[in-house]
Formats: sequence, structure tokens, C-alpha cells
Amino acid sequence: MILSTTPQIEGRTIREYKGVVTGETIIGANFVKDFFAGIRDIVGGRSGSYEKVLREAKDTSMEEMMQRAEELGANAIVGIDIDYETIGANNSMLMVATSGTAVVI
Repeated sequence: MILSTTPQIEGRTIREYKGVVTGETIIGANFVKDFFAGIRDIVGGRSGSYEKVLREAKDTSMEEMMQRAEELGANAIVGIDIDYETIGANNSMLMVATSGTAVVI
């Protein structure tokens, strides 16, 4: 599966548009990660635990989107957009939503 944020794949012709495909993931961050992230906010540095959760959520969302494209018979997704949002009480949940256009090239 070829994935691209651009509307085309350079050097390839889109032969068929299959439609918009999406993937969504919602992940909760537990209090231990919140506690250590808070400490890092005070002393500086990156929050490796949050970065890992963010990557996992993005990868899961992308995988779901690719599965939906494959079900439509597509071999590529163009115009991919990735959105990150916090939701829930006290913004305790992370939502990652991906979307793109499934195509055959």
C-alpha cells in the first residue's frame, strides 16, 4: 500500500478513485504517565511515554485506514490527513483520526 499526504503519486497515474477512507483511535493515558510527564514539564525534557502512546495511536489509526482501503480494492491512499485531539474529562483521552482517498494506481 502506497501512502501519501500529497494528492498524487509522482510518476504514477491514478486509474480509479475508490472513495474516502478513515481510521480512528482513542487511547487513554494512565495516571503514572501523567505523573512522570508532569515532572518532565517542571524540569524540562521530552515525555517519552507520551510520545510512545502518540506513535501507537497514529500507527493504529493508519493501519485501520489501510485495511478499509484494501477492502475497497485500492493499492494506495493519497491526500492523507492526520488529526490529533484530546477529549474526555480533563482531556484524559487522546484521539487520532486519519483520512485519505483510496485509489488504484
